[in-house]
Amino acid sequence: MAVLACLKSLFILQLLMGFVFVVSGLIINFIQLCTCILWPINRQLYRKINCRLAYSLWSQLVMMLEWWSGTECTLYTDQATVDKFGKEHVITILNHNYEIDFLCGWTMCERFGILGSSKVLAKHELLKVPLIGWTWYFLEIVFCKRKWEEDRKTVFKGLTDLKDYPEYMWFLLYCEGTRFTEAKHQISMQVAESKGLPKLKYHLLPRTKGFTTTLQCLKGTVTAVYDVTLNFKDDQTPTLLGIVNGKKYKADLSVRRFPVEDIPSDEKECAIWLHKLYQEKDALQEFYKKEGKYPGPTITTRRRPWTLLNFLFWATLLLSPLINFAYGVVVSGSPLLIIGFIIFLIIASIAIRRLIGVTEVNKTGSSYGNPEAKKEN
Repeated sequence: MAVLACLKSLFILQLLMGFVFVVSGLIINFIQLCTCILWPINRQLYRKINCRLAYSLWSQLVMMLEWWSGTECTLYTDQATVDKFGKEHVITILNHNYEIDFLCGWTMCERFGILGSSKVLAKHELLKVPLIGWTWYFLEIVFCKRKWEEDRKTVFKGLTDLKDYPEYMWFLLYCEGTRFTEAKHQISMQVAESKGLPKLKYHLLPRTKGFTTTLQCLKGTVTAVYDVTLNFKDDQTPTLLGIVNGKKYKADLSVRRFPVEDIPSDEKECAIWLHKLYQEKDALQEFYKKEGKYPGPTITTRRRPWTLLNFLFWATLLLSPLINFAYGVVVSGSPLLIIGFIIFLIIASIAIRRLIGVTEVNKTGSSYGNPEAKKEN
């Protein structure tokens, strides 16, 4: 095991895996661009193809979590809820505390066959991120600038267009609007006090506009809301860089299902419902801190081989010519070629590191708490 851990920490292996992800992603993005000709002819066929293409890219990240790092994901829910996974359109609410919370969510999507069709209400800045933002664009992901006056038309149109989506989808919402930090939490609780709302200990005050709008636009399509609360054993603070280094984490996810008909349709009542939900999420986190687990039965879902097989396909396709080229450079003895190849490796490592940096807590921010920023709610 020590030898395996040492191998996983080797920079050259990590660089090769990053190379496979980046180059396969560019190939997938090009194919997605080519599928645009299908949009005016057969929109549903375009969507089905792009779901599969997105799966081929996202599953490489899920493979890193499941097979490379060996991270375990345990569900705390009942079997009746699990039986509905992947068989209905839903809105999923997830707490936003960790760098890899999205990856744990994607892992659950993959295990129930809906990774390619998973959706999210994403911040507009991510649209500019290579591979991630470009793939999301072709998947009809709804982007917002978190300024309701500017977002209203775009968000309503984007959500309404998804009502006839041909694949079952989980639409992910981070209702807190930004990742949890102590500084943001202090500001958030000041807002809660000024509005006469109960204070939260483990979450930021939820921004209700995104949830109420999503529920309103997708009513008749989504049948339920999944409330997912995530935490990690032994107070672990997981990072994507830790995953890349092969570090194993143990994730626990509490999942509760709420039928749409049980959620108030009135916007103000729906907002009150969401605030109450976050008070319950806070209580769940308090229970977890004390007991080291969530209440209720546990269900351990097995990882599927498809993520590993997909990665091996791309690795075989892309690494063979790269290794042959590197060998040719070395045996050529040409200083110019060798220096050029080293520069290429340096640029590639920097690019991959910047992609990882997109998820880092201390590098991902928002205007949360900025007095000059307009309030959404």
